[in-house]
Amino acid sequence: MNLRRTCFAVAASAALLAPALAPAQDLHPSRRPSPLGIARLSLDDAYVKVHYSRPYKRNREIFGTKESGALVPYGELWRTGANEATEITTTKDLMFGDQKLPAGTYSIFTVPGPEQWTIRFNSKLGLSGTGFFYPETGKFEAVDLGPTDVLSVTAAVAAIPADKEEVDQFTIGLAKSDAGGVMVLRWIRTEVRVPFTVAK
Repeated sequence: MNLRRTCFAVAASAALLAPALAPAQDLHPSRRPSPLGIARLSLDDAYVKVHYSRPYKRNREIFGTKESGALVPYGELWRTGANEATEITTTKDLMFGDQKLPAGTYSIFTVPGPEQWTIRFNSKLGLSGTGFFYPETGKFEAVDLGPTDVLSVTAAVAAIPADKEEVDQFTIGLAKSDAGGVMVLRWIRTEVRVPFTVAK
């Protein structure tokens, strides 16, 4: 009899907990519509890592004008992915052209354009895109990111050749190059390469 009561109590507790656990399970990173992605690179004595979310095309127009209804309009600040703002961590100072990015962690924002992108490294962290989202109120608070920009560089846009497969899911890669390293952003037919070196 005691065993029956115990089994019933366990089953009842599990039934009560199930609804409460379900939402938390739905938020698991592996079940996000835009899954998490990580790019890593060891270059000289530096370790560089980019942490971001990878949205899919899903039959949407991605890059284009605001008037055309593009998901990422030209000339507007983009979180460079989905969900939380993309972040880069480097254990050593990096050089982007003649500008130095000190070792540390930064948010990466971009302003896409048809011929070139602006890539902004920002000291503000923990952002939900370009601001803060508060789940308890369902409100989003935009942040003025200008004062916390650490450096800004531009990079040319290249078209992925028609004989290559379209990049359906946004991708950031880190790779070695003849001059040092390169961060490569790809989506659909757009490719942007951002070269860097380890500061001496």
